[in-house]
Amino acid sequence: MNELESLVDSARRAFGQAATPADLENAKAQFLGRSGRITEWMKGLSALGVDERKVQGAAINLAKQSIEQALQQRRQALADADLQAQLQAEALDVTLPGRRRGAGGLHPVSLTQERIEGIFGSMGFDVADGPEIETDWFNFTALNTPQDHPARSMHDTFYVEGGSAQAPNLLRTHTSPMQIRHAVQHVKHWRAVAGAPDPADALFGGPMPEIRVIAPGRTYRVDSDATHSPMFHQCEGLWIGRSISFKDLKFVFTDFCRTFFESDDLVLRFRPSFFPFTEPSAEIDIQFSSGPLAGRWLEVAGSGQVHPQVVRNMGLDPEQFIGFAFGMGLDRLTMLRYGVSDLRLFFDGDLRFLSQFE
Repeated sequence: MNELESLVDSARRAFGQAATPADLENAKAQFLGRSGRITEWMKGLSALGVDERKVQGAAINLAKQSIEQALQQRRQALADADLQAQLQAEALDVTLPGRRRGAGGLHPVSLTQERIEGIFGSMGFDVADGPEIETDWFNFTALNTPQDHPARSMHDTFYVEGGSAQAPNLLRTHTSPMQIRHAVQHVKHWRAVAGAPDPADALFGGPMPEIRVIAPGRTYRVDSDATHSPMFHQCEGLWIGRSISFKDLKFVFTDFCRTFFESDDLVLRFRPSFFPFTEPSAEIDIQFSSGPLAGRWLEVAGSGQVHPQVVRNMGLDPEQFIGFAFGMGLDRLTMLRYGVSDLRLFFDGDLRFLSQFE
């Protein structure tokens, strides 16, 4: 065996001992690299005569081809071994039953909204719906909110493209605009059906039926912390009739809270307050008699007798029609019902948290 044959055998052994692709590349450099042994043989050709150089050059090329062939075979062998190991690790038992896709469930805030709609539905309330991008008139002006009210500023309200400087468009800051829209449509419909210009007119089927509606949905304000979110959910209620008083408000909302929290011992407190769209106005607090919140007063809603100007903006005569309105946060009610301390958990999208409410 001459020196070149011995070199090829050495290369094959070195390649065979390479356990990883990196080891193989290191072995390759010893034989085929810039300072490899084949390269050294090629440099030595310059010292030979022409005839001897031809013979020796051909032999070196054959040896190089044999080494490259051995290198390629080892590369393929390592790749095949790696593939087999991967297949072995990811092997599937086709006899196992398939994995079913989870059925999913409603978001806890959606569960709260459904519960509220069911409770008020049993009291004869309709459910209103409306656009989330509102006009300034429905969101503020129709609700007797003055032009200089802080809620109109950029600090509280998200304004969007469209509208005009005098009547801009915005993301609704509460769901009260839906009440106004519902009431206006209710009055228009009754006038069209009854054929009477005055909703209080007893002709053509009698006076207009009462407006009794709740308006749940998403709202938006510039606010974010553990108990506030830029996007949050509200539910507002409205009852307009001929003799709907503050006494009816207290009875309806007390009955709702006791049903919602499943506690007949729940105590409610109505504190005097101010809202542009109601007069008189009151904040509503509840007090639990048991559990971790026992003895504490917690604010849950704002309420009041509908302001006469708001009644006019609905297309009604405040001398003939009166009623009450209230507004509450669905997210806050959900936190109280399920004992959640941080509002942001509802909107982080963590299925480990959300799945417990299914």
